[in-house]
Amino acid sequence: MINLLLKKFRGAKTAIFVCLLIVSKSGFSQLHPVASGSDINFIIHNFGFKVTGKLDPPQGEIRFNPDSLSISFFHVTIKSTSINTDNNSRDEHLRSEDYFDVKNYPLITFASDKILSSGKNNEFEVSGKLTIKNKTKNILIPFTVNKNGGDYLFTGSFKMDRRDFDVGGGSTISNDLIVEIKVLAR
Repeated sequence: MINLLLKKFRGAKTAIFVCLLIVSKSGFSQLHPVASGSDINFIIHNFGFKVTGKLDPPQGEIRFNPDSLSISFFHVTIKSTSINTDNNSRDEHLRSEDYFDVKNYPLITFASDKILSSGKNNEFEVSGKLTIKNKTKNILIPFTVNKNGGDYLFTGSFKMDRRDFDVGGGSTISNDLIVEIKVLAR
């Protein structure tokens, strides 16, 4: 009986050691976006005029290790209520049901599926699921990362079609918009 208990204890001890080893190896790369160094901007055309805007920086968790991309990920949210085009009446309209419907869908989320190196120094691609208004689409975001001490600066941009997320219906704004991302994480 004592031998059986000792065997179980050694097995549990080994499992705990392996878990601690995994956590310690990956723990150094657990990051969180820093609002003061991050920006989410967008560009869209309305009646042929360029309209720019921004959203609050993302919140969430990032794990990034360029040598272990298989365990790296981005899981972030952005408050849709934070949309800002420097025009209060337009911003209120964008928060309405026709556009972002922030009352029913207060968050925009992104969860990565895979991160790959582009083969160039500090350049990567992340594929994942973007969810706006409870509509989820796969997107690909090319990005660059620069490390400074314990800080990582992720920058990238991508084009998306607002209709994929039922934003704006048949309005006069362009269907395509460009999203520019700068996220400082530590």
